[in-house]
Formats: sequence, structure tokens, C-alpha cells
Amino acid sequence: MIPYGRQDITEADIAAVTEVLRSDFLTQGPAVPRFEQAVADYCGAAYAVAVNSATSALHLACLALDLGPCDWLWTSPNTFVASANCARYCGALVDFVDIDPRTYNLSASALAAKLEQAERIGRLPKVVLPVHFAGQSCDMRAIDVLAKRYGFRVLEDASHAIGGRYEDMPIGSCRYSDISVFSFHPVKIITTGEGGMALTNHEELTRRMVRLRSHGITRDPAEMTQTPDGPWDYQQIELGFNHRMTEIQAALGFSQLQRLDDYVRRRHVLADAYDDLLKDLPLQRPYRNPDHASALHLYPVQVEQNRRVIFESLRHAGIGVNVHYIPVHTQPYYRQLGFKLGDYPEAEAYSARAISLPLFPRLSDDELLTVVTAVREQF
Repeated sequence: MIPYGRQDITEADIAAVTEVLRSDFLTQGPAVPRFEQAVADYCGAAYAVAVNSATSALHLACLALDLGPCDWLWTSPNTFVASANCARYCGALVDFVDIDPRTYNLSASALAAKLEQAERIGRLPKVVLPVHFAGQSCDMRAIDVLAKRYGFRVLEDASHAIGGRYEDMPIGSCRYSDISVFSFHPVKIITTGEGGMALTNHEELTRRMVRLRSHGITRDPAEMTQTPDGPWDYQQIELGFNHRMTEIQAALGFSQLQRLDDYVRRRHVLADAYDDLLKDLPLQRPYRNPDHASALHLYPVQVEQNRRVIFESLRHAGIGVNVHYIPVHTQPYYRQLGFKLGDYPEAEAYSARAISLPLFPRLSDDELLTVVTAVREQF
């Protein structure tokens, strides 16, 4: 089976992990801050906070932005459930903004219309969470203009997008957001096994997320509510979590980061080949904005009919296609909150036709031709 995504683990990665296993620290050592600094430097952000998953990063980011009961978070329905669940963890309310049918990202024009309506009824969001689907950035400049006008905070779910660029800056720079979040799951651009990271240019948001990822505990006397008893003292300032990243994960991530640009270049070579070899078929290939650079986490095509037949035939042929995503608002949990089919027609129409083809750096040219041949046989 050729999977839709797969990690690339090299001897250098194995050596980096082995070095940590032979060191004094398996957690809370020097590897995590080294990895954080390297990602922050790569993206041009001031601060980075490594955690055990992107879901944890989204959760901590929401808390750092003071999202809580009676607050609203708006996000895209075309995403993994974690993009909405992070608000529910905080007791907040969730709503969605339909997608642009060309980019599959949260539509800035739909957001503008929804904000205008929400302002009239006094139900503006506290946080808007755009998702850079498949590695291509949302229209962050337009979203930033709306954030300044309506007063909401912006949390980028860039789980698919490390290595991509928006305008002249790396995705993750937080030029147009308060916090950006990356995922390091094995099928993402680089991996730490499981893991995630939140980037920001705000020192106080960083301080809050660092404290929350480790039980809400501080050892900084400046943050303590009373004078410490001695250098051993620590104080729990608030209710936090054990969301820390291990030294093992960080060592793997730092090693992988050295090949990030090579990985993204290879993804573009493969996507260009798909574009060329599938251009005469009756399917919709993914749009890539020429003004920016997608990280190309996914290569989703849309077929107009017989999606299930095509999907099952490709799986039977050993092609590990997938669907990204089932719209979040159609999941049973969110239906219980009042959402229903028909609420976000563009996301629903996209999902009903979508098939993600294999795309990962170690996908060989021969394997790509195998995928293309299998796809062509469906039409």
C-alpha cells in the first residue's frame, strides 16, 4: 500500500534520538529549548513553546488568549476536529465560517459578512482560528484587517503549513496573528512522533503557555504570589496540564528541521508532476496561489461523481487515498450542539468530492506513476 503520507526517518534522526537516550535528560533538558529556538528562528517569530501535540498547542493558545465560557471561537468546518475542540476544552462556544471553494480555506469574504451580522446582534467572536488547509495559507492580511476592525484575536492553525510562506514571510511568523500552531505528527511536513508547537511575538502569551504546559507551575519569583521559601520553591499559579514535549521528541524534531526545505521542495516537484499528469482528467486539481508558497501537506483532488467507487477502487489497487476532511459541524458531537447538514454548503460540497492522493518526500517517481496510472483507470 502506498500511503497518503509517511514520515522520513534517517540515520541522522536515529543518531540524534540515541544521543538523548544516552544523556542525562529524557525530559525538561536542553533539547526542547534548542528546538524551540530553531523553529522560532526559521519562522521569524520571537518565541516558541513546544508541546506534546498540536491539539495541546491549540488548547494552551486558547487559554493564553483568555478564551472561556460565553466566548465564541470561529473556525473553518474543513479541518480536523481539534481546531474546534480546543475551544470546547475551555468551555467556549464554537461557530464556523464557510470555505473559499477555490482554496478550501476559511473564506475572508464569508468571514466579513458573518462578522457584520454578528456585530448587529452582539455576538462577535473573541478568537478566529483560520486553518491553513493542505499547507496553503489563508488570506491572513484580509483577516488581520477584520481583526483590527472587530477586535478579535487571531490564532492560526498552521498544523499543515511549516515550511510554507505567505507574502514574503514564513508561515508561523505571526505577522498577522497572535499565535500560530504547528503539528509534528508523523504524516506532517516534519515529525517528532507526536508533538506540536505554538509560536508568538508576545512575551506574556509565551509566559502563560509555558506555565500552562507544566501544571500551571512557576519557579520564577516574579510570578509567585508570595516570597519563595528558598531556591527549591515552586508555586502552582493556575490549573495547568502536563502538555510537555520530551527531549526525545525535540531531538528528532531538530534533526528533521534541517531537511525541512528539502522536504517542501520535493513536495512541490511531486505536486507539479501530478498537475501535469492529471490535467486532462475530469477532476479538479488543488489550486496553488502563485503569490505565496504552500507547504503542500496534502494533494486533494475533487471528482464530480462516483467518489466512493473511485476511492474504494484505488484502495483495492494499493493506493492509500484518504479524505480530508469530513466537515466538523457534521460530526455527531457538533450536531448535538445544533449544527446540521446545509449549514456550510461550500465545505460540504468540497468534502463530498474530495480524495487526497499520496504525497510525501519519499514517494518515488515510480510510485507516483503507479498512483497516476491507477487514477487514470477510474475515468
